[in-house]
Amino acid sequence: MSKHAFENDIERLEEIVKLLETGNVALDESVSLYEEGLKLAKKCTEELNNAKQKVIEIDVYLKEQTADE
Repeated sequence: MSKHAFENDIERLEEIVKLLETGNVALDESVSLYEEGLKLAKKCTEELNNAKQKVIEIDVYLKEQTADE
């Protein structure tokens, strides 16, 4: 997934929050927006966790390389 897709997901999540906070959305649309927001939040959390794991792996690798020198 590209950085742009992640950033777009975050922007869409922010839009959803703003729409829901206004209280000017019909109930069925609110439920749909809430569901979409939950899916986006889960997706973004997974992507952040994957990125964190990669950083940890890189850090461990670099420390091992430094220790071998």
